[in-house]
Amino acid sequence: MNQKLKGSVFLFIAALIWGSSFIVMKSAVDFLTPAVLLLIRFVLAAIFLAILFFSKIKNLSKENILGGMLTGCCLFAAYYVQTWGLSFTTPGKNAFLTAVYCAIVPFLVWIIHHKRPDIYNFIAAFICILGIGCVSLNGDLSINIGDLLTLCGGFLYAIHILMIKKFSAGVDGGAFTTFQFIGGACVALVVTVLSEDITLVGHIQSSIFLQLFYLAFFATAVTMVCQTIGQKYTSECNASLILSLESVFGVAFSVIFYGEILTLKVILGFILIFIAIIISETKLSFLKKGGMLDEEDC
Repeated sequence: MNQKLKGSVFLFIAALIWGSSFIVMKSAVDFLTPAVLLLIRFVLAAIFLAILFFSKIKNLSKENILGGMLTGCCLFAAYYVQTWGLSFTTPGKNAFLTAVYCAIVPFLVWIIHHKRPDIYNFIAAFICILGIGCVSLNGDLSINIGDLLTLCGGFLYAIHILMIKKFSAGVDGGAFTTFQFIGGACVALVVTVLSEDITLVGHIQSSIFLQLFYLAFFATAVTMVCQTIGQKYTSECNASLILSLESVFGVAFSVIFYGEILTLKVILGFILIFIAIIISETKLSFLKKGGMLDEEDC
């Protein structure tokens, strides 16, 4: 297996697992409140990653650790709003509406760093808005609360990406991510104590343990390793193209296992959002040079 194919396989596995996590989360929120669910997920993920990247963690400075934990606070906020929204919408919609962060990031960069988005970003944003309208707006132009919360979660994920860019420069990715989950777990504990019932942690059914293990180990630790390895052997454009399949897998799993019914309007919205993601992430570079995605294009 050549290196580029090896990288693509690891990224495909990450996208597949992340796509499946939406129906697992949907099932879990039927038994656990959002903050309790995320507290358990973040603590378990932090333990897995701390074991995996222990040798790297020892080399982090106090500034690196603080940056990781602050970024983790934002990550918790994004997860929390997304998970809260999932209680009121379908896994398929949750997957695609969360993915709009890809089109939001360039405009946040414009606001914060005064770096104007290119024509592809503007086109992607326009198509994305049309897609969101198809997916979320009702006949009277109202929007489901779950879809609205999911969109807010997507916005927070965009902020999270900018925080990673700011605080993770020159820091080992695995070690930095470990402290993200430690920071997120701290915030989750505070939110749980203040607004939810922490005693739910002691009354978790055995079936939920399996779901929590899947979310923490496979959908967090394993996927992060797969993404890290995958991006070593392929271009950024190829990586973003493969990882964007997460939303497609999210819908596929939702239809097969959750029984989600898709209308033509919603399907059109999904297609438009997916096109917007591809345009924003790749600048259509895979159409150049005879339709092949070259490393030089990225």
